[in-house]
Amino acid sequence: MVNEDVKLYVERVKKAADYIKNKISELPEVCIVLGSGLHVIAESVENPVRVSYKDIPESPISTAPGHKGELIFGKLNGKNVVLMNGRFHYYEGYHMRDVTFGVRVMQQLGVKYLFLTNAAGGLNPDFEVGRPMIISDHINMMGDNPLIGPNIEEWGPRFPDMSNAYDKSLREIAKQVAKELDIPVYEGVYVAVAGPNFETPAELRMLRWMGADAVGMSTVPEVIAAAHSGTKVLAISAITDRAVPDDLKPLTAEEVLEVANRTGKMIAKILSEVVKRI
Repeated sequence: MVNEDVKLYVERVKKAADYIKNKISELPEVCIVLGSGLHVIAESVENPVRVSYKDIPESPISTAPGHKGELIFGKLNGKNVVLMNGRFHYYEGYHMRDVTFGVRVMQQLGVKYLFLTNAAGGLNPDFEVGRPMIISDHINMMGDNPLIGPNIEEWGPRFPDMSNAYDKSLREIAKQVAKELDIPVYEGVYVAVAGPNFETPAELRMLRWMGADAVGMSTVPEVIAAAHSGTKVLAISAITDRAVPDDLKPLTAEEVLEVANRTGKMIAKILSEVVKRI
């Protein structure tokens, strides 16, 4: 991306942020990105103010199933939050900078914590379907990166550190909360692929061999953008299916969404309590 394109991108982000600031009375401290089928937490937000993506200047539009495409501002356990009810995926045909457009806008609004959710296939053969997995680390197999091109110095360094991309202190809080709520959770490595097709058995064997516990088509670009700007991240996957090569069954998006909806109720309880404790 040439310098002129970068300037235009920065202007787009700031234009969108300025529009949003005029729609809300208080700036959010926490942003929660709702993955496929994980919108249940929106029911807990007090005094919600909804802003549709299509009304935000320069914003991409979310087209994935289960993604409504709106921001929801309000209070959650005493904190000012914003929910991204729908994200942008690489497989939708967006440039990586558009995939992370929402995160960049949130940073302009002063968000300090980014909580991400997603639906993922369980590569670890010991994982049961319908349980949350707290992401401890990731592997980027998408073949792209939102930081490629000239660096935007006002947003972060050219070579951001990724050693604590999934904030350890937030993970510890989430695990403690899950224990207190008697919600069984896993902790593991998430691998992101471009999609939109589900993976072949050979691909799943490779990803598992590389050390991944779950596979999905999102989250990693947003985490890279967050690390670039120093935003603290907590991410939780809903394990929606068994992505185990020797036990693989045909899979549909509808089946994934159904399990994500059920698992989302547990994830919502965890995130809501974590918000209260930060």
